[in-house]
Amino acid sequence: MIVASGFAPALRPTGIISGIATRKWACVPLLLALALSSGCRGGRHAPNMPAPVTAPPAMIDPWQEAALKVEEDRGEPMGRQAKVEVPAQLKHYADPRRFLGIQVAEWRKQGLQTPHDFADLIPLIRKGELVELPALGQNYILYGVGYSASDEPFTHYDKAAGKSVTLYAGDAELEQEHGQIADSLKLLEESVAGLKDELKAAPKTDRALRKRLLSEVVENERAVKALKERKKLLDSFYQQEDSRRLLAAEYETISTLARDFGGRVYNLQDASARKAYKVRLLSHLRPAALKVLEQLAKSYRDKFGRPLAVTSLVRPDEYQRQLRETNANATLIEVPPHTTGLAFDLFYRYMNAAEQTFIMSELGRLQDEGRIEVLRENRDHYHVFAFVDGKRPEEALIGQTLKRTTPTQKPARKEKRVEDKTPAKSKEKKTAAKSKAAKGRRR
Repeated sequence: MIVASGFAPALRPTGIISGIATRKWACVPLLLALALSSGCRGGRHAPNMPAPVTAPPAMIDPWQEAALKVEEDRGEPMGRQAKVEVPAQLKHYADPRRFLGIQVAEWRKQGLQTPHDFADLIPLIRKGELVELPALGQNYILYGVGYSASDEPFTHYDKAAGKSVTLYAGDAELEQEHGQIADSLKLLEESVAGLKDELKAAPKTDRALRKRLLSEVVENERAVKALKERKKLLDSFYQQEDSRRLLAAEYETISTLARDFGGRVYNLQDASARKAYKVRLLSHLRPAALKVLEQLAKSYRDKFGRPLAVTSLVRPDEYQRQLRETNANATLIEVPPHTTGLAFDLFYRYMNAAEQTFIMSELGRLQDEGRIEVLRENRDHYHVFAFVDGKRPEEALIGQTLKRTTPTQKPARKEKRVEDKTPAKSKEKKTAAKSKAAKGRRR
């Protein structure tokens, strides 16, 4: 077996507050990694996207060569700068609910199990319902799949409450966590009391000092509140016998696969190994969707000699919610398409007009054949959803699904990859808004 400690530096913050499972995800370290990776290593130009943390050493150089081929300057406008005619099949419907409604209808039709969290995803992998995709396939490349995954400990996700609670290896780890929370609370509360005393004693004329002290009081009180909420969350799950057994079973599910995941071992006590493990779990797709992906990738490579860049595959509900915290476009409907394992995203940022026109033509043809549902997203992606039996759900089922959809709900753009999160220029924003408002959708 190969022991995996991960191939990316750990980005885990220090301190007890870093253990809060519901915190927002920081993008700065990821953007920094991108910036660093765009330089030269040993005289060799590196791609803009770092190699996946799941890639074994022998695959890193081939993956980088493929990534450079994806990013290669075409000598003409690429991505959204290229002038293309978007086919009607890749535009929004007039009814904004229909695009997502069709995908939810397929989920209902097939009776598919969708994972709430990573522990819920593993049984689908073990049963063979989801197929793993290597970081570099014959005609495609995983380009940022799972890049937003955290290196924090695994958690259980309560979808109804929208809360995540940390999973522990045993009672000793849980008691240690409680002890750390208690110690941190004591220090913070003492700090708050001391700062308030200083604030009372501070001259009223010294506004700068009083402002600083008040800011520190507020900051420490927020930390106290966060710790108390964390303790309350832990108690709500671990003091109930049924939920405690559930959490123990989920940790066992995760740790069992980690001990032998296709011959590799992932140390759950190591942050970089946890990150690599999560990214690997996110590198899966249902066979029906993989078949469509492979067909598109082969056609694209045969014509242009480049691998097709894939940015997203299956995503559990919890991961979808976490993406939402840094990207308002990540869908938060009852059944986000990516949770079904039937959806994947293709990246067109580096494609010129000819490449985009070709791939959109292929996607439009598959849409007309009833094999997929597809949307060209403004932020450099084609969202593709494959139907299990190659046939769109009956209109009656789609209609029933639409009735359950909030009328005001707008179709969400899929998540933007980390490198897409740099704020666009105001002019580009206005242009995109006008373009979106003007676009209709077929049917």
